[in-house]
Amino acid sequence: MIKAVIIDDEDAQRNVVRNLLNSKFSNIKISGEAMNVDEGLYVLKTLKPDIAFLDVELTDGTSFDILRKLPKIEFKIIFITGYKDFAVEAFKFSAIDYILKPINSAEFENAVQKAITEMNIHNQALKLDALFTNFQNIAQETKKIVLKTQESIYLVNVQNIIHCQSDNSYITFYINDGRKILVVGSLKDYEEMLLPFGFFRPHQSHLINLNFITRFDKKDGGYIVLSDNSEIPISQRKRQQFFEVFDNLTI
Repeated sequence: MIKAVIIDDEDAQRNVVRNLLNSKFSNIKISGEAMNVDEGLYVLKTLKPDIAFLDVELTDGTSFDILRKLPKIEFKIIFITGYKDFAVEAFKFSAIDYILKPINSAEFENAVQKAITEMNIHNQALKLDALFTNFQNIAQETKKIVLKTQESIYLVNVQNIIHCQSDNSYITFYINDGRKILVVGSLKDYEEMLLPFGFFRPHQSHLINLNFITRFDKKDGGYIVLSDNSEIPISQRKRQQFFEVFDNLTI
């Protein structure tokens, strides 16, 4: 039996989570509930759950305040939040599971099923470190992204990514310290995350950090040269948009 706790300052919200768990997951037992930081800290320390459902905003603080006070976090976390915009972006960059309010039954079920499937919590500390940083620092220079490979999980500062190159369902991230990190995923998903932070997609297989452009070479139809000497092609439909961006960079 999987033990769960619910930490939320709204009775109605706890009822929703409780009812969904009872109706859809017979293998999950709700061991305890809490409404604030102190109560939340107590139930997590004493009940030692396998999964915790944490509302981000509590009346006397946040669930982050609880987590920072724990010496070790040995349970899966699913955050529940009414935040949107940059806060959702913080969750995505950090590869942390979250559910938006009002809770959608299908999204809730998917998140819980994923948590059950991935009960391994060894990489969770790294993800939480990224989440805390990304929530506290909206500015680009402090943004961190979690990149998961088959063997490891990496925490990378966004501004250190030179470019990304896709090959079918794989993406290689080229980092300015010489590392190449291969992840499974869609370049479109990373494009949506990274475009607001100085990235540009000049070609269907490439996403580049504009800060690492060294020149535009007109030979062979033209290509972008980056600081690691990578030569990045430009698709015909992106040429005009790139030149407008490039002109702004050189002003």
